[in-house]
Amino acid sequence: MSRSGSTPRRSVLTAALGVAGAAAISTTAASAAGAARPAGARRPEPGRAAVPKGHKAAKVAEYHGWSSGADWKAGTAKGVRVQSKTRPGIVIATPAGSTDYTDPHTGTKATWEYATWTSPVRELSVPATEAIVSWNARTPAGTWIQAELKGTYSDSTSTPWYVMGRWASDDGPSSIRRTSVDDQSDNKSSVWTDTLSVDDPASGLRLVSYRIRLTLHRKPGTTLTPTVWRVGAMGSDVPDRFEVPASEPGLSGGHELTVPSYSQEIHKGQYPEYDNGGEAWCSPTSSQMIIEYWGREPTAEDLAWVNPDYADPQVCHAARATFDYQYDGCGNWPFNAAYAATYRDLQGVVTRLGSLTDAEKLVGAGIPLITSQSFLKTELDGAGYGTAGHLMTVVGFTADGDVIANDPASSGNDAVRHIYKRRQWENIWLRTKRYNTDGKVVSGTGGVCYLYFPAKPTAAQSRVLKELGIR
Repeated sequence: MSRSGSTPRRSVLTAALGVAGAAAISTTAASAAGAARPAGARRPEPGRAAVPKGHKAAKVAEYHGWSSGADWKAGTAKGVRVQSKTRPGIVIATPAGSTDYTDPHTGTKATWEYATWTSPVRELSVPATEAIVSWNARTPAGTWIQAELKGTYSDSTSTPWYVMGRWASDDGPSSIRRTSVDDQSDNKSSVWTDTLSVDDPASGLRLVSYRIRLTLHRKPGTTLTPTVWRVGAMGSDVPDRFEVPASEPGLSGGHELTVPSYSQEIHKGQYPEYDNGGEAWCSPTSSQMIIEYWGREPTAEDLAWVNPDYADPQVCHAARATFDYQYDGCGNWPFNAAYAATYRDLQGVVTRLGSLTDAEKLVGAGIPLITSQSFLKTELDGAGYGTAGHLMTVVGFTADGDVIANDPASSGNDAVRHIYKRRQWENIWLRTKRYNTDGKVVSGTGGVCYLYFPAKPTAAQSRVLKELGIR
């Protein structure tokens, strides 16, 4: 559940930190989270919104990534080279220079060699009110990366280079603490943890293009290097809406994937330094379920630090590996995708989908997904709680089109599998506005999801991913 009084993260999503099982929504937290994007007071008319026959919904989001050898070569390199192995990526060749960095979370000042790669300009097919950068990389101890985005507005002016994350795979003594960067704004847009948002979407101002810059760092005088296999951004302009059109079930006979079931609740009180322990670990718990669905898991060495008395130590490891030291939580979306991609030949992206039909296509191709939603207890039958922001995994659909979800906010692993009503799920996931328990307008999630999939997906999986703009 979102912490009361925390800084608003993003304009259409409250902090995705998890929920306490069977707990009522925190009105204060929900109100604070919604404050980033004030909404009109008009209450929508009740009833079921339906997609008119033959109507095709307008595109509201675009993901574009760079991951192939040709993609990397199309960018501007200063000190990096393309490593053309089975999975192309960029590494440090000859550093472009050195820089000092004082870690705000340890106070340690150190000098780092660096090299940079800058993407070509990407023109957005959906002029955007928001943008989220995600990446796939490996950073050996003594290395780290920084991801930045610079956008061009529809008025022909530009944003500064916004830092979208400083990231390392580990948090050991020779690495920095992975962190988002607060207080970034140019009075037209601002960065809320992991999301660049136009401050006043009602003004009509939009991002129409962007570039991404990656800076790879290493300890001076070494041959260490990060490797980056993928970087991309999702730009979106989701219309303000309390209710979304209903979709019709698209998986004939239903389909369910065999995904491990893990509860965040059994970790309550464990490692409170990582966002107050398991009650807030919905995001890493969901990530770990999908990582293991793909047959990946941490090594014994990775888990050596975890108390051997704790069940499912890999969930504790996932919480530590996704923890954002500035946000003080495990719910940073790109940090979760980056964690998933540290496993062998696994990719992770953050994007937005337009409907449950998109989710059905993924599940039908064997790709489960992690979705972010917020709701009152009365808005999702069978959940038993309300939340200002929560991550779950969509693992299947019933023959009637209802959602089969592994919900980490469950009492134990054997209670994680839930079936939620299609219409309820669709609305709480895709809307951007909702009412809290006090009747105040707060933000909804707008269809955000994490997708984790192999570096070499099957032909059927590639077709579906390509249809959703992921190549």
